[in-house]
Amino acid sequence: MIDKTLFGAVTGLFTLSLIMSYSLSEYTVIYYHYQDFHFFLRQLVAIVLGIFLMAGLSRLDPDRWFVPIGFSVFLLSFGAMIAMPFMPETLVKSVLGAKRWIRFSMVSLAPAEFFKVGFVFFLAWSFSRKMLYREKLPLSKEAQVVFPYLLVFGIAVVLIAIFQKDLGQVVVLAATMATLFIFAGRSIKLFFLLLLFGAGAFAGLVLVAPHRMVRMRSWWSTVQDDVLRFFPESMVGRFRVDAAQEPYQIANSLNAIKNGDFWGQGLGAGQFKLGYLSEVHTDFVLSGITEELGLVGLAVVMVLMMLVVYRLFKIAASVEKPMYYIFSTGAGLLIAFALLVNSYGVSGITPIKGIAVPFLSYGGSQILASSLAVGMVLMVSKRRIQ
Repeated sequence: MIDKTLFGAVTGLFTLSLIMSYSLSEYTVIYYHYQDFHFFLRQLVAIVLGIFLMAGLSRLDPDRWFVPIGFSVFLLSFGAMIAMPFMPETLVKSVLGAKRWIRFSMVSLAPAEFFKVGFVFFLAWSFSRKMLYREKLPLSKEAQVVFPYLLVFGIAVVLIAIFQKDLGQVVVLAATMATLFIFAGRSIKLFFLLLLFGAGAFAGLVLVAPHRMVRMRSWWSTVQDDVLRFFPESMVGRFRVDAAQEPYQIANSLNAIKNGDFWGQGLGAGQFKLGYLSEVHTDFVLSGITEELGLVGLAVVMVLMMLVVYRLFKIAASVEKPMYYIFSTGAGLLIAFALLVNSYGVSGITPIKGIAVPFLSYGGSQILASSLAVGMVLMVSKRRIQ
């Protein structure tokens, strides 16, 4: 029997997403002269397809269908990302020079969202065959073992972070892969080595992109006083930023959260969605929910999210095949890290990464990709050890 609690929690988040996609898109609808239900109807179609996708996958035999579906997702999404930079504007939607969406008639899909699921499958399939039962190795040998995976990931970094200018997705993928190395039996030393390497690569990707440097300086200007007070006075001047652009998005996000207080302003009564906070129904959906539904509404969201992640980890711990175990764990990590990156960004703890909240943000690609991941886990949940 499939995990009905997981299915129910995801459906609950979808329902809230549908309501908030209508409420929070009010200003965008007016500004661009869309129909009142423009975003609501598009989100409704994506959610209905997502629910049918989860239900359909859950009915399949995992021993027969899990690997073919996983490889299809991985190869098709990887191939699409490689081909996108060379596709014409009529097929690939470009925003600020970044080609992230492939257009099919009136529908646009972001291959990177599906690649995350496919990449986790690839790691699960390969780890279960080549890494899981290896004996303890010296750090140098461990580095040789993981090098092929880092090579594939490096190609993905170029495609996503450079060609698509989407560093947030890379951060989520990197954190997921590094954590899965531990679950596959690699050492803590390797994890910290990868962490150090990842920090250097992250710094390099920020330094070579002027828009990321502006965003980083903007964020640093908001937190520098709290951090620099722990530094010697002689060093403070070297790190202080005085001419950073005002981080209006973070400021308005924090004001929206504060304005929500405990019970919220009421559904539809939010003020900061009215032109003060752009993309509030997508990247800043948590701020919009908190303003209208208060800390109570945010708590409900977090409980449902934690329930989804918990059930994914619970299924991972109870399935027999190592491949199912690693994939279910990876699916939970993808959702958890995406939520952390987004929530830390909208609350000003870290720079804004522009990454969607799984199951909640407006957007068909993330809805369908999240449904695909959960559906594949529901498929393998029928193989739990009782």
